[in-house]
Amino acid sequence: MSQFKLADGRELQYLDNATSSDQAVVFHHGTPGHSSMWSPWLSRLATAGINAIAISRPGYGSSSRQSNREVFSITSDITELLNSLGVKKFVSIGWSGGGPHSLATTFEPRNVGAITLAGVGAYGVSDLNFLEGMGQENHDEFGAALAGETSVRNWLIENASAMQKLSGDDIREAFGGLIGVADKAVLEGDYAEEMAASMRAGIEGSFDGWIDDDIAFIKDWGFDLAKIAKPVHLWQGDDDLMVPHSHSMWLEKHIPTSQLRFIPGQGHISLGNNFQDEIIEQALGLLSA
Repeated sequence: MSQFKLADGRELQYLDNATSSDQAVVFHHGTPGHSSMWSPWLSRLATAGINAIAISRPGYGSSSRQSNREVFSITSDITELLNSLGVKKFVSIGWSGGGPHSLATTFEPRNVGAITLAGVGAYGVSDLNFLEGMGQENHDEFGAALAGETSVRNWLIENASAMQKLSGDDIREAFGGLIGVADKAVLEGDYAEEMAASMRAGIEGSFDGWIDDDIAFIKDWGFDLAKIAKPVHLWQGDDDLMVPHSHSMWLEKHIPTSQLRFIPGQGHISLGNNFQDEIIEQALGLLSA
């Protein structure tokens, strides 16, 4: 793990694969999450000779909070970090709540494409029922977020404090009604322990990043999907109770450069676990195009 001081004085935590290259893949974790979740992906890209960088969004891990941030705010942080690392060309990959953040970085001039894995769609639009098909926990959480920061903070303290000490043995129960058959099948053994450790690292200090993500998702993202000009690949399964497949279908409809890879039988977590090789190959293809 490394710390990068941004121009406004905030600290940005990131993990890289110690590979010297002016080409990179930048990873955006879910909500909640932490840069450490991408460690296996970073190792794979090191083998390919490509720099790989995973950030912890503001408020997660040891990244300073950025109050009132919007989704697009991440782009300036990425610009500063990539300038310091000498990156000239990059692809963004975002999972779940990291999906919109990866899309935001397509407006960075050096970006050559984005890949989202079960990425969330926009709230409050006429052609997407944001909560339809989600587990009850998400209904309750976003209901609290709509009432403001104090409301969602109190909801997380009451309902998610146990996740700050999450273990691999507890993770299935912690996700409750947000995981289906496909996700339960992969949340075992070392993988369950690794995911639990990553989630602890993201929120053990505070819920600030989680709160700010939720609030950023229910307001304007700060950019127009219709103006994305870089290639976008959307990955989605249909056994997803965290971000239902209607979200990726909506994104495909509104991003003119997008292609949707819809995979029946895959869940929110199993998708990236089972298709890591193909997703990495897709990212390398974008860099070499």
